[in-house]
Amino acid sequence: MLGSIGPLEIGIVLVIALLIFGPKRLPELGGSLGQGIRDFGKGIKGEDDEIAAIEPAAEAEVVSAQASTATK
Repeated sequence: MLGSIGPLEIGIVLVIALLIFGPKRLPELGGSLGQGIRDFGKGIKGEDDEIAAIEPAAEAEVVSAQASTATK
């Protein structure tokens, strides 16, 4: 049956991944997998860092444009 995954099964999967990808590529794959999971979670929650980072910059540009036209 497809019961719970134990430490032996996890070890076997890690050894196979190490043989396939090699020791130099494995940490890179783990990092990109983690980043993908974080991005997926943020997308599900509706969080969007890019829009939040752009809004204050856009407001600052509008304020500086208004200030420059007011001084003319």
